[in-house]
Amino acid sequence: MSKHLKVLISIICILALSGCSFQASNAPGESDERAAAEMTSVNDGSVKVASDAGGQTADIPGNSVASAQAASVEVASAEASLASSPKEDSATLQKEQSSDVTLLMVGDILLHEPVQRVAKDAEGNYNYDFIFEHVKPKMQAADVAIVNQEVIIGGKELGVSGYPMFNAPYEAGDALVEAGVDVVCHATNHSLDMGKKGIINCYEFWKQRYPQIKVVGLNGFEYEYENIDIIEKNGIKIAILNYSYGTNGIAFPKDMPHAVDMLEKDKVEKDLKYTEENADFTLVIPHWGTEYNLGTDAYQEYWTGIFREGGADLVIGAHPHVIEPVEMLEDENTGITNNHGGGDMLVYYSLGNFVSWTSSTGKGVSNRSVGGMAKVTITKNASGEAVIKDHEVEAVVCHESSKEHGVTVYPLSEYSEDLAKENEIKLQDSSFTMQYCVDLCDKVWGHDWK
Repeated sequence: MSKHLKVLISIICILALSGCSFQASNAPGESDERAAAEMTSVNDGSVKVASDAGGQTADIPGNSVASAQAASVEVASAEASLASSPKEDSATLQKEQSSDVTLLMVGDILLHEPVQRVAKDAEGNYNYDFIFEHVKPKMQAADVAIVNQEVIIGGKELGVSGYPMFNAPYEAGDALVEAGVDVVCHATNHSLDMGKKGIINCYEFWKQRYPQIKVVGLNGFEYEYENIDIIEKNGIKIAILNYSYGTNGIAFPKDMPHAVDMLEKDKVEKDLKYTEENADFTLVIPHWGTEYNLGTDAYQEYWTGIFREGGADLVIGAHPHVIEPVEMLEDENTGITNNHGGGDMLVYYSLGNFVSWTSSTGKGVSNRSVGGMAKVTITKNASGEAVIKDHEVEAVVCHESSKEHGVTVYPLSEYSEDLAKENEIKLQDSSFTMQYCVDLCDKVWGHDWK
């Protein structure tokens, strides 16, 4: 029995023992108001206190007035306390009480022109919710869900476009939020495709419509270039750093020289020093590597060394548009510890594309339709330091169909050969099959994937 229920039962008993009797009173305009105020029903099914038939008020003997007034105050107090503590479902309660934090990140949101086309209805309205239909439950289940938003969200006023100069309508951002995304990475080589106006529109969209979403890698004001994004979940402070190798040669606006966070050594080392002193765990999301390369390159190895020496605990890469290896860099064999410089660091070199529909043709194009979802569980060890408790990668496949809302992403475990036969990427690379996707994951990740 809850504390509040005990209070209410005690009050009822006191009133009964005091000889209170409830008789009809027909004071106009008074009975309903008092009944509503003093004898309301407590929602959420915990306790219900009903008034007399017809909602009439009580006629209390004089010698019991003081007791009744005190009881009324206690009833109101108990009801207010119950109202401020709504009943929560057990799953939510368990999630909030857990000391672990689950991070989930998907790869590049690459909205090529065919994807834009199937998202548009006959009236010219855009909706991208269908892309996330089959992975939405996994994204919403994570404590922190992250995406690499490859394409700037500049709005329809700048023209919706695909490769090579991308721009998405605001509905693309709406779909990310609906899917359960908490953090959006915007430092990409396409960040400046729409110039200054694209940056401003995108920045204002997130700040005004979804201020609860953490946007990293993009700065609307110069002072934000110095800001470090740290989120706190279940008592663990997680710093999230997002940088791009470049902007396809497009110059920064003169009055916005730091609109996008770049992979610049001084900047990165300064940021890592700050996160080492002010956060429990550091995640770096670099836009790096060689497009369509299933392995790693010297550029990635160089930056991996800098991140590790700076104390990063986790690196999840974007940009190559194909999946690349996952590697745990361990300093010693005593279990994974927090990295304070040169220590343990987990690296997902590239998660590939989450959604895309390239116009390229020929062998290897199928690789661009296979991506990964990184899932990392963070906990605090006996010393109170945040460490990686568990990690995995789950394969996803982008199903491409020219039907309205025909482009959607499936966990590979839920895909089939029948669906693969309908995937129109086969028209660009005839080698695409369900087994092709499985073999690619085995080739890159070994057999340690879901």
